[in-house]
Amino acid sequence: MPDKPAAEIAIDSGLVRALLVAQALDDIPDAADLPLVKIAEGWDSEVWRLGHAHAVRLPRRALAAPLVRHEQAVLPGVAEQLAPTGVRVPLPVVDGVPAAGYPWPWSVVPWMEGERALDESTAARGSWAETLAHALDALHVEAPEGYPLNPYRGVPLATRMGTVAENLRKLEEAGTVNATDARTLKRVWLDGLAATPWNRPPVWIHGDLHPGNLVVRDGALAGIIDFGDVTAGDPAYDLAVAWLAFDGAGRSRFIAAAGSHYDAAVWIRAHAWAAAVAAMLLAHSDDNPDYFALGRDAATEVLADAAG
Repeated sequence: MPDKPAAEIAIDSGLVRALLVAQALDDIPDAADLPLVKIAEGWDSEVWRLGHAHAVRLPRRALAAPLVRHEQAVLPGVAEQLAPTGVRVPLPVVDGVPAAGYPWPWSVVPWMEGERALDESTAARGSWAETLAHALDALHVEAPEGYPLNPYRGVPLATRMGTVAENLRKLEEAGTVNATDARTLKRVWLDGLAATPWNRPPVWIHGDLHPGNLVVRDGALAGIIDFGDVTAGDPAYDLAVAWLAFDGAGRSRFIAAAGSHYDAAVWIRAHAWAAAVAAMLLAHSDDNPDYFALGRDAATEVLADAAG
């Protein structure tokens, strides 16, 4: 059965154009005339490409509206932090507000040329493992008070125990994961629970870091997108990307490039989060084969590092 929630509002080119004409002309004078094409529709938002240089990002359900506000508030600082690494983020050009019958905030962001890392092989991704490690080193700094709260990302692993156990149970029952692998994934999760928890001030985290939110161009990491889940907390959640994005060789390069910024316990918790995300993707991507494949590949990588 489909996993993606239904849209709560119909978004068409007329609505997007009306929002642009009302609010974007000061920053993009030809926004009324540029080609406008819908290019993506996720669980939370739609993305429309505007000409060659911009994209319009609009929530498709009320639950996602705060995510756009969080991006608008946080991305100026994040862009500055990551600038020395050469990795771009979708810093809003227009902070849109409700209008023309559309009830939520929306944004115009720069268009990033490139492809999803999701469309590269895990082996190919190793070429930019060090760049991603340096970008996360720049991102994972102490966040000020008032950062966006997220009940699911950057939190202690124990808060997600019930959900992880239920996903693994369903996967085993359905035969998606065999009993041995389900037990191993659960052991990886329990090892994370037993590791020393994050006991330092919360640091900025992306909150949804996987190959679908990484943009590559000519074999290099060009950008990190979709900061809607941005929050602060334990960086282990972001570092799960070591298993979500890379094979063993790429993962070794990524971890080595991270250097002494993270202790051993962080990596144990990151391995646990990777097991949880892999299980979530396998359990909830019935209508998205790309993300089901990502879950399958991530589970393979998590299990490879759990051998013995």
